[in-house]
Amino acid sequence: MARRLTTFSKLLIVLLILAGLFFGGQYIMNNTQIGQDLKDKAEQEKTESNDSDSRNNDTSNADTKTASSKDGGLFNKSNRSGSKDGKVLRVQLVTWPGYAPGLYFNEGADANTRSRFYKDYGFKVEFTREDDLINAMNAWLADEYDVIVQTADAYPLYTSIPDVMAFNPRAFIQTDWSRGGDAIIAKRGINSINDLRGKRIALAVPAPAQTMLITALESAGMTIDDVKVIKTTDNIAAAELFQSNDVDAAVVWSPFDIEATSKVPGSKILLTTVEQSHIIGDIMLAKESVMKEKRDMFNGFYEGWMRAVAEMNNAGNKEKAAKYLGEFLQLPLADAQGAMTTVHYASHGDNMDFFGLNKSYRGMQGADLYSKMNTKFVEMGDSEGVGPAWRNVINTSPILAANSKLQGAQYASEGAKTFTPPTPKAKTVTPIASKPVSISFNTGQYQLTENAKTIIDLQFAETAKSFGNMRIRIEGNTDNVGAPAMNQKLSEKRARAVAQYLQNTYQMDANRFVVIGNGPNKPVPGCERNQDNACKAKNRRTDFQLIPG
Repeated sequence: MARRLTTFSKLLIVLLILAGLFFGGQYIMNNTQIGQDLKDKAEQEKTESNDSDSRNNDTSNADTKTASSKDGGLFNKSNRSGSKDGKVLRVQLVTWPGYAPGLYFNEGADANTRSRFYKDYGFKVEFTREDDLINAMNAWLADEYDVIVQTADAYPLYTSIPDVMAFNPRAFIQTDWSRGGDAIIAKRGINSINDLRGKRIALAVPAPAQTMLITALESAGMTIDDVKVIKTTDNIAAAELFQSNDVDAAVVWSPFDIEATSKVPGSKILLTTVEQSHIIGDIMLAKESVMKEKRDMFNGFYEGWMRAVAEMNNAGNKEKAAKYLGEFLQLPLADAQGAMTTVHYASHGDNMDFFGLNKSYRGMQGADLYSKMNTKFVEMGDSEGVGPAWRNVINTSPILAANSKLQGAQYASEGAKTFTPPTPKAKTVTPIASKPVSISFNTGQYQLTENAKTIIDLQFAETAKSFGNMRIRIEGNTDNVGAPAMNQKLSEKRARAVAQYLQNTYQMDANRFVVIGNGPNKPVPGCERNQDNACKAKNRRTDFQLIPG
């Protein structure tokens, strides 16, 4: 026979049901994807509400900073008003695979509570794709972005503008080196950089494409004045122009190098940043005032990014990063994975090297790229003035703050490439570039003088650092004064002395060098008979040649 429940029993059952709902709800919210999604949605609505309030306040105050170039063409006045949400770091990115570590660590592009920036450091990150760098700069000036991207070589295009420098931009992280993402493509008959002399070359201006071309030409003893530059608006336009009869070569990025050469019979990919491995280094920058205001966030952002780079050595983590990169760039997973092979993700050790914090490092640094193009852009008319020195436009505080935490092999720098001993073929293979340099030796001697060392430093060391993945063939040559056999041995000793200097001074692998002594057997064209002192001087030379590694 059924019994009726007492009032106390009813109350107890209600309390048990409520408790079950509460703890069940807590479990769902904290331990399931559904709960996580609900949290994220609530956080997003809260952020949007805060942003709306902030925008309304900003509009009513109407106190917006603006910046413009002297000619009004580069950075136009902006009426944007940025979000004042101090809990979200807003980062602009472009269509480039170098940002996979940040997307991986953030669990995607949106600000969310799944992000390890949020879980480990207590703030959110929002990545936004904006390929128009002028729009990005305007938004940054208006505080819509905390962080924007650029390359170290193109950074002077910003720092040379007084109105931009008024905001004290500071580069604080290197994200990657381009390793195949950029290329010089050429038509039939052009088989080396030397063959570009007098040719018409399409490239985006101003852009890192200029840096790549200038450095390539220097490796062959040429300057930008030795070619005809056909200026384009971007690398895609350069690739399209290459398919016409108007140019002989172009500087483009992947995959347009493959696409363009496939459509032009006899054309080829002449050079990529696989070989020219240390020329395009991507960086991020922020206003000094913002870095001070959000110091802990910038420290966490740098440290988290470096942890991500280390974790991506694991195949599973790398695939996860490719997934997020594909979603961000709207690419299939396979394409995103392919794009990731065209960059080297900069580790903490690489950042220490790049920003000059490793005093024993002798390779390419951000200061080298920045300083070079700081003057080149002025010479080419792309910049009205020279910007401040590198040390005045960087902030290494986040790197130094993380240094004690990011120790171990997983955070080490890439280091110089290790070469296998050269094969006999290395002595005859066609070089990608050849540069004759006159190095003075005392009569009958092969020891380098201080003047000779300075010439090597100025005329070839930078090329050797830029083309870090290529072998260097050094050929010694003499005039016809003296016995041919003696001159042959002397020329080889001189070439070897040059190789040893580069090895010891710039920490280059001994196996990287191929040393040849030609004696008087390879005179320069027109001076085959050593007919006068001028010709003899030309024949007493050292040829630096870049050959496949």
